[in-house]
Order: sequence, then C-alpha cells, then structure tokens
Amino acid sequence: MDIIRAGEVKTVAIAGAGLMGASMAQIFAAHGRRVAVYDISADSIERGRELIDINQRAGIREGKLCEAASRELVGRISFSGSPDVLGAADFVIECIVESMDAKKAFWAEASEIARPEAALATNTSGLSINGIAAAVKAPERFAGMHWVNPPHLIPLVEVIAGDRTAAETMDTVYELALSVGRRPVRVRKDAKGFVLNRLQFAMLREAMHIVESGIADMEDVDSVVKHGLGLRYACLGPFETADLGGLDTFCRIAEYLFADLSDAKSPQGMLAGRYRAGEYGAKSGKGFYGYPGDGAERAVSERDGRLMRLAECLYGRDGTG
Repeated sequence: MDIIRAGEVKTVAIAGAGLMGASMAQIFAAHGRRVAVYDISADSIERGRELIDINQRAGIREGKLCEAASRELVGRISFSGSPDVLGAADFVIECIVESMDAKKAFWAEASEIARPEAALATNTSGLSINGIAAAVKAPERFAGMHWVNPPHLIPLVEVIAGDRTAAETMDTVYELALSVGRRPVRVRKDAKGFVLNRLQFAMLREAMHIVESGIADMEDVDSVVKHGLGLRYACLGPFETADLGGLDTFCRIAEYLFADLSDAKSPQGMLAGRYRAGEYGAKSGKGFYGYPGDGAERAVSERDGRLMRLAECLYGRDGTG
C-alpha cells in the first residue's frame, strides 16, 4: 500500500473541535498546513473557534506570536460540519470523545471517505489501537497518535503501532510530528495507556495512596512533584536519573520500597468519590481543589504561562534546543 509521506502532507483534517482538536489545528497551521476541523456539533465548532482565539491571545501576550503571524495562522484553519472534508485531506486525525464505540463508528465512516493513500490516526489517550482498527478500512494506514494536553505547549507525541499498522504509516506519522515541532516517540506495542499514561497513573495512584495513608497532605505531595521530581524529570528521564544516582543505590532502595508501594487495582476513594459526586476538577469548578468564580480560567492561564516559559528554557524560543 502506498502511504503518503510526511513531506507530501499539505492538508490535514481533524475530527473533533474540542480542546485537543483546536490546539492541534493551530500547530499544523503554524507549520504551513491547511487544516479543516470537522465536528457534527455547531456548538462545538463555535467553542473550537473560541479556544483558538484564547490560545492565540495567550501566545501574543507571552511574546510567542505577533498579531500578523497570528492572523495568517488562523487564516489557514477552517471549520466544517460535513464529513466531506475528510476526503480532501492528506492526513486525517480523530480526537473525538474517548469511547471505543464512538471511535469505531467514526472510523467505519471516515475510512471509507478518506483517500486511499491518506494516513489515518486516532488521538486516543489509551484505548486499544487494535480495537479501533477493527472498524477501519485498510488498517495498514492507521496508527495511534497521542498528543498531550495542552498540545500546543507540550511537545511529546506518542506514535503507536497496531498489529496491522504498516511500517510506512508509522514513519509518516512520526515524521509528520517532527515536521511540526513535536518530539515523537514510537510505542511498538499496543499496550493500555501506552507509555505516558502508564507512568502518569502509576504516580497518581501512589500520590493518592500517600494522602489516604496519612503520610502527607495533598498540597505537599503536589509540592514534592513541582519543586523536586518535576524539575528533575523536565531534564532527565527515570533511566537517566537512576544512572546518575547510581544503580546500586536505586537497587537497594527498590528492595525495601517496591513492596510498600500501592498496587491498587481500582480507583481509590479520593478519586472515585469525587467522580461520583460530579466533582470533575476545573471543568466543574471543584475537584481535588476548588475553582470558584473565574478560578478555572485563571488556573489554565497560569498553567499555560508557566509551560510556555519552561518550554522556552528547555527547548529555546524556536523549540529546537
């Protein structure tokens, strides 16, 4: 099967006008691609436009963009409620609701509409690539492409192979991520959660165990990560950290610590209880912390500003450092 190469991708279709889709649209547009954002909901499309405007204003405020460049970027993005835009794209990526049934229903239709040589990808955070691919016509051209929220600020992209994903498809998706300033990794096996979420949820599980066991308060656990592990892991991975700390030391610690770490097989009470109570975090005004009034908007703005400044320190203003 002839799969389009990354350098030949001029047009991108993004299914889903939510937070991820709107951010991804800006990234592709910033690197010269024409982008069509498809969504069946007119309200979602309007919200997508608003998200892009918010992100662009933040970029201008932080000095990452000038107003002329922002207008040019936005001019390369269009929105549509018609699936026909999927058939005009060189690359189609889906970031709709995180539901296996919804994704399979989408791809059953979309893979019929898409051009035969187009590369196809799902932005699932951890659903089975093989499971979704079961609904895809010609699954050899289909892969996972997991972007990290907020994708316009965090450069990591996981490129995940399904059992039937062609090597050419993996190369195209990987190189496409590189071409838009991302830092992709290849996930060679379709494992639940891929790599990032397996690590992230292992830490969250232990963080909740520490709080529920009375070892430390929630705020202090967050401080340990922000002012200790977070700074370290912004520069070094866990294997690099262990090498520099000494594998003899790490092995001795592992011998007495591993058995004492949480191995909970279901969400702990402090997460499951809040979920049942409708406390979803910033989006609902209350989660582990409270976000009264405009607290959620301020929290997002503060996060984005910090991430922009951190990314510039690590990678330089052009992201190549």
